[in-house]
Amino acid sequence: MTSETIISIFLGVGLAASAGFRVFLPLFILSLAAHFNVIDVSGNWEWIGSVAAIITLGVAMLFEIFAYYIPFVDNALDTIAVPLAAIAGTAVMVSTIAELSPVVTWAMAIIAGGGTATLVKGASAGTRLTSSATTAGLGNPVVSTVETGSALFMSVVSVFFPFLAVIFTILILLLIFWFYKKLRPSKN
Repeated sequence: MTSETIISIFLGVGLAASAGFRVFLPLFILSLAAHFNVIDVSGNWEWIGSVAAIITLGVAMLFEIFAYYIPFVDNALDTIAVPLAAIAGTAVMVSTIAELSPVVTWAMAIIAGGGTATLVKGASAGTRLTSSATTAGLGNPVVSTVETGSALFMSVVSVFFPFLAVIFTILILLLIFWFYKKLRPSKN
């Protein structure tokens, strides 16, 4: 495995984690990065760098971000965003992985990309649900702002510093594991 392949995997994992916070933001950042030749995408994914893709993903991103600030819509959006995050996580992995066979690429994309995005999205949806229950939804804009900021941060870091992105992704997953372990009652 070449260093280019490893970097492309790290890029995909970082963008997949970002897709767990916001579905369209990492796709929009990927689209911009591909358009300006900051990163290379797999052959079948060159369309993502087109002006039409940038506009479409940009509009979808803005709608998604603003929808999370509407009370009750944010919780409803989480129910459809979990499977969408898995699809987006898989897509960003497939589009960025370089020099691997299609079988390995798709297996990694589904497991690492879709799995990471789903874990992060599930945790963020749980956080919003907890916020809704404990603050009557008044804390949800704070949760939404943190999620959007995290998605933006992870997307930019993934594009420019893929090695850091994978470290941040591991830290996010460990934090999720620690948090849910704390919530689970001990068996004494």
